[in-house]
Amino acid sequence: MTAPSVKPSARRELPTSTVDLPSGPGPHPAIVGLHPASDGSRDHYLFRHLALVLPPAGIAVARFDRRGDDVPLEDQVEDTLGVLADLRKDARIDPRRIGLWGFSQGAWVAPLVAGRTDVAFLVLVASTGVAPAEQMLYGTAKHVRDAGFSEEDARRVTRAREVVDDYRRGRTGVHAAQAAIDDIKDERFFEHAYLPREARDLGPWPDMDFDPVPVFAKVKVPTLLFYGEDDEWQPIDASIAAWRRAAAEAGNPDVTILRLPGTAHAPTRSGREDVDSVDPDYERALIAWLTRVTRSG
Repeated sequence: MTAPSVKPSARRELPTSTVDLPSGPGPHPAIVGLHPASDGSRDHYLFRHLALVLPPAGIAVARFDRRGDDVPLEDQVEDTLGVLADLRKDARIDPRRIGLWGFSQGAWVAPLVAGRTDVAFLVLVASTGVAPAEQMLYGTAKHVRDAGFSEEDARRVTRAREVVDDYRRGRTGVHAAQAAIDDIKDERFFEHAYLPREARDLGPWPDMDFDPVPVFAKVKVPTLLFYGEDDEWQPIDASIAAWRRAAAEAGNPDVTILRLPGTAHAPTRSGREDVDSVDPDYERALIAWLTRVTRSG
């Protein structure tokens, strides 16, 4: 999960999806995969994992290519609505049993979509309960610490990012942002700040202060949340607390929160990013929960 250098999306046509179907007669329940910031491909390894394990359990998986990188959340919502509209017209799919699966940034998009249209359920992996700018302050400082640098080094990164964030908000000028970058750009920890060396390379970031909590509070469908034992990109405890407050406000009794020992931001073992490293406890819990909530009748 990284902060985008947002550019307007050039392509406006809605994406088409690959649908991995169960064997046997339909109509089948289905789940749509929503992307992390770092990978907009329909072949992201966690999407491929869904396509491997869910069709044998009787659940179709829809995967699509995001329209590009650095895509505003609103454009991602629009694309997802288009994919859902196509699925609802597909005779092989039960339109009453379509849900969303979102990882990282996709776990912001999925609740936004659920507030705009009927979906049957949500599965969210590393759903962040703080604003994107706050999440990046947390994640970059944690990367600095985890790389073995000092607490003061982490604070220097945070201070620099706060100035740069205010530049992107239009509250301060480019010279102040450049001075903040210059203060740390020759340090060994600079790579963990996720900043360019030139402030002018950064454009506005319209989603940086997006508040997810009111969006979570509109979710009234069954929701399964996976978090790691630790997370290199977001504050797990704050995110879980946000969801618990939101579920209480929404009166949603079917919000399940699971922590996966030995995992981090992604539900994998040993920090690897491939299908073979997906945590078996995640897989078992995912299939069992989906089997329950997609049961017909």
